[in-house]
Amino acid sequence: MRFYPEGYLLDTFENKTALASPAALAEAMRDGRILEARALMCNSGHDLIVDLKCMKGLIPREEGALGIREGTVRDIAMISRVNRPVCFVVQDFVRGQDGRMTALLSRRAAQEKCREDYIDRLAPGDVVDARVTHIEPFGVFADIGCGVVSLLPIDSISVSRIEHPRERFLPGMDIRAVVKSQEGQRVTLTHKELLGTWEENAAAFQAGETVGGVIRSIESYGVFVELAPNLAGLAEVKENIFPGQQASVFIKSILPSRMKIKLIIIETFEAAPAKPAPPNYFFKGAHMDVFEYSPENCEKHIVTRF
Repeated sequence: MRFYPEGYLLDTFENKTALASPAALAEAMRDGRILEARALMCNSGHDLIVDLKCMKGLIPREEGALGIREGTVRDIAMISRVNRPVCFVVQDFVRGQDGRMTALLSRRAAQEKCREDYIDRLAPGDVVDARVTHIEPFGVFADIGCGVVSLLPIDSISVSRIEHPRERFLPGMDIRAVVKSQEGQRVTLTHKELLGTWEENAAAFQAGETVGGVIRSIESYGVFVELAPNLAGLAEVKENIFPGQQASVFIKSILPSRMKIKLIIIETFEAAPAKPAPPNYFFKGAHMDVFEYSPENCEKHIVTRF
């Protein structure tokens, strides 16, 4: 069984088929399958009411997420799912006083299955699918399976430093990430290793071109201008420029042996923040042991070992 971030299954043929009738729903219960449907509301007892199409579904509060029962997760984990897809396994059917059937569901059980059969078996260097759930100044929280979230720290998002993760991601964005570490049940992710080496990024540029960039930092010895999330060049200091400004820059030279791109700032300007584009991933595999960012013959050696 494959496990996905919450929302991936919602519109699949298999999921729709399982929700099409009470008989199909009962079969999914017997098979222990993880399904998804949209949560309609959270009642005063913090139970989730779920639209199963063929009948109403109910996720009792304590079955809403790992940690709710133990008190280690707050009820906001339930409330925030309203009008969003939720994963679950069907546990039982009950008939109400009005004669209508209600399916009793457990999101907690789906998360336990995902953790035991998938997340706990992940190793550093494994590449996972993830969906951004929320963004904080220090990093991004991403669902790596059935609503189980992991942290992607800001300094692991890209080689080029950013002021805030919202410059790269939006809530709900589907991304890939690499398992950096796993301590107990806490998984920490990294992302920059998927965005290409210095040479892979530099190959998109040539000396003599004028291209767009973003002013990232201003030092006494020069100005760092981001050309791509994993690539920055250095320009001479110029008056009236600030970090975060858009810039047009002329590429003087590209020096792989020194891992440097020399730039001339033509113009800088203020612009409304652009909507982050989906990341461009150079690495397509499922696992990496080593990521060597620097060119082979470079004086400086930058490597990540998992």
